[in-house]
Amino acid sequence: MKALVPVFLRASGHGLWLTAIAIALVFGGSAPRCWSEPSGQSSEIPVLSSDPWQANELIKPEQLAKWLSATTGAKPLVICVTFPVLYPGGHIVGAKFAGPTAKPEGIQALKRAANGLSQDKQIVLYCGCCPWDKCPNIRAAFRAMQEWGFKDVKALHLPTNFQQDWIAKGFPIEKGEDQL
Repeated sequence: MKALVPVFLRASGHGLWLTAIAIALVFGGSAPRCWSEPSGQSSEIPVLSSDPWQANELIKPEQLAKWLSATTGAKPLVICVTFPVLYPGGHIVGAKFAGPTAKPEGIQALKRAANGLSQDKQIVLYCGCCPWDKCPNIRAAFRAMQEWGFKDVKALHLPTNFQQDWIAKGFPIEKGEDQL
């Protein structure tokens, strides 16, 4: 505490206010409520230490929908890594189907999909078969793309499933087969 007092006493104006906040945070306080998300909800997607991605490599459904609907700029290649029975019933417009990557044959299908692409290509992977934290496909697909040297890969964060987190929110879908 003695070390903080001289800093606090030397501070003036804005520095005093910032120093007071820093001291409050050091001693167990929290940031003012006005700095947090509405209703106290965080906009951050939880990232586990075992996840192959960083927070900036995840994208929310509303962000992807906005990106895909933009009239200018490059669009990402969207690759669906869900189970074959789910894809024809509805998928993100323009998404290519690679299939589930929880098994070696799925990883091979993803590799065929990635063959010939620039390693700088913007790619978004998604599954949506089940809750995010239990998905057998998204982590395997993301790890594989990293191992193959792709530099701009994102995973679409679907906390519950594709139906609830994309379709029910009114984001655009198309139906039908489209095998890579």
